[in-house]
Amino acid sequence: MIFGDVELNKRFLEFTAAHEIISHFFNHYGYYVGSFYPKEHYNSGYMILRQAEHYLDNAKRLAIARAFVMGAARNIRQLLKYYVNRARPVHDTLQEIESLMTRIPHVSDLSALMAIEGNIREQYYQAFDAIHGDDRFPFEGRSRRPPQNELNTLISFGNGILYSTVLSEIYRTHLDPRIGFLHATNYRRFSLNLDVAEIFKPLIVDRTIFTLIGKRMIAPKDFIPHSGGMMLKDSGRQVFIKAIEDRLKTIIRHRGLARPVSYRRLIRMELYKLEKHFMGEQGYDPYVTQW
Repeated sequence: MIFGDVELNKRFLEFTAAHEIISHFFNHYGYYVGSFYPKEHYNSGYMILRQAEHYLDNAKRLAIARAFVMGAARNIRQLLKYYVNRARPVHDTLQEIESLMTRIPHVSDLSALMAIEGNIREQYYQAFDAIHGDDRFPFEGRSRRPPQNELNTLISFGNGILYSTVLSEIYRTHLDPRIGFLHATNYRRFSLNLDVAEIFKPLIVDRTIFTLIGKRMIAPKDFIPHSGGMMLKDSGRQVFIKAIEDRLKTIIRHRGLARPVSYRRLIRMELYKLEKHFMGEQGYDPYVTQW
């Protein structure tokens, strides 16, 4: 992931391509602008056809999209339970989200599903102030491009890193990142990484943010105004990138595996589960943390 003003030559790109390394580029403001995506080594016509088949069949696509939304909601619920047990005043939010979750299995179209997903996120984000407990980082509503305050800047920056991380893991599977299910496959280059990232945002991005704020590892001095919004200084980016990399390397126990794995490995495993779903070997069941 390249954030600074860096000059690259052809030899560097040849080197990264030979080692199957994707280079993700972010602009001066921390926004993702694109990737150098080397020649794919795991192309599978069979898998692309199965993936496209599940996209073109409305019932199959909706089933996968529901799984992504439910997986994200369950991980949000687990995170809120974690903080309820630590005396954070988020019990009412937890109940509201649990009520919204009961509607997910019954939606009959993607627009209704997206509306429920949006309501869950809205309720969840409103609990951020109660979770981190630091009045220097008020939420004040979700804002993007540009984020209007420090907390929204952290959310957007973290999500961008996670999207790129998932894309790198997709590259190492037979899946096509251009065919998403919750996020429509259209003129954007990649969409499957956005789908899978929804499941892991609460576990990787949000927990990283709460840790940085709770341990006072990041402060308002690490941000500067820009173009009517807010952006991280280099000092803040360095702290955040190290923290989220540490989170991705964190080893956890997985109930279905004999040995512990990292969060980065969990992302790859999630993609393997999708492959099995497309091939008809095993229905897709999203990862849910067991905190």
